[in-house]
Amino acid sequence: MGILEVKNVGKRFGGLQALGDVNLSVQENTVHAIIGPNGAGKSTLLNCFVGKLIPDTGSVTFDGQSVLGLKPYQINQMGISRVFQTPEIFGDLSVLENMMISCFAKRDGSFELNAIANMMKDKEIIENAENMLEEMNMASKRSMHGAALSRGDKRRLEIGMCLSQQPRLLLLDEPTAGMARADTNNTIDLLKQIKEERDITIAIIEHDMHVVFSLADRITVLAQGTPLVEDTPENIKGHPKVKEAYLGETQQV
Repeated sequence: MGILEVKNVGKRFGGLQALGDVNLSVQENTVHAIIGPNGAGKSTLLNCFVGKLIPDTGSVTFDGQSVLGLKPYQINQMGISRVFQTPEIFGDLSVLENMMISCFAKRDGSFELNAIANMMKDKEIIENAENMLEEMNMASKRSMHGAALSRGDKRRLEIGMCLSQQPRLLLLDEPTAGMARADTNNTIDLLKQIKEERDITIAIIEHDMHVVFSLADRITVLAQGTPLVEDTPENIKGHPKVKEAYLGETQQV
C-alpha cells in the first residue's frame, strides 16, 4: 500500500466527466509523475489529493486517513504541502519574511499579517527561516522583496516555504511552468537534492518531459480522465499508447 491511495475515483462537472474510475498508488519516498494532455484530469486529480474537490465516487487516503472534505490547515497538519502552478508568495514582503511566515504557521497553525512585528522578535522563527534559506541557496537574497525575484527564485522560495512545514508528501503542480531553461534546470537540481536529502514523497504534474524523465521513479499517464498507463520512465518513453495519446513524435524526451 502506498502513502497516497486513490481508489475508484470519479468526478463530473455537469455533463463533463473529468475523472473516471481512477486508481493510483503513490509509494513512499518516491517521485511519482502524473502526465497527460490538457483536459486529461491532472489538476482535478491533484485537487482531490488535498481535499479541495470531493469526488463523486471513490476514496483518497493519505497514510490510511481520508483527505476528503478536510480544510487546508488540516491537510498541512497531516503532512501534505502543495506548490501551485503560479508561485504563491507575498510580493511586498522580503524573502526572509516570507519564509518566517511558513515557519510561524507550522508552529502556530495559523497566520495573520499583523503578526509580522512579533515574528521579527522570535529568535526561533528567525533561526529556522534563515536555515531554510541557506538550504535553498537564497540567503543572499533574504532582504529582497518577493515581487523582485525571478520566476525561478520565486519557485525556489515557495518550495522552501513548503519544506519548512516538514511535509511527508510534496505536491507540485507544473513547478517549471513559464520558466527559462536555466531556471528549469536549476529547479530540477533542487528537487533532486530534496529527494536525496529528505525523507519525503513527491507527486508532480508537469508538461515538460525533460523535467518528468529527470525526476520520476514512476509515471502515470492520464487520458480523458482515466489512467492509460503506469510504469517506469524507461518503459513509458517507448510505450505506443503513450506516444499516441500524449508524447507524439515532436516531443523531446
